[in-house]
Amino acid sequence: CTFKRIIGGLTMYAISQLIHLVFQGLYLALFVRIMMSWIPHDRHHALIELLYKVTDPILKPFQRLIPPLGMGIDISPIVAFFALSIGEELLLKLLF
Repeated sequence: CTFKRIIGGLTMYAISQLIHLVFQGLYLALFVRIMMSWIPHDRHHALIELLYKVTDPILKPFQRLIPPLGMGIDISPIVAFFALSIGEELLLKLLF
């Protein structure tokens, strides 16, 4: 019985760490996307296309809701970071 409890605890820990790792990857992808917006780049490069495919579903809803500030400053990535953080916390609380 104790062995099963230990294995179950380890499995739950592994799942929570996997979820955390996925969200860390999304945070990194968003950060890279933000940095890329400040430098010229080829949107048709395979890695850049992948970056946009991963981050567009996160950013686009916020970009539709939040208009750019003066001089075209887009704050939607900041809101996206907060939303991802809240989403991660909620997901972990619901599962565990």
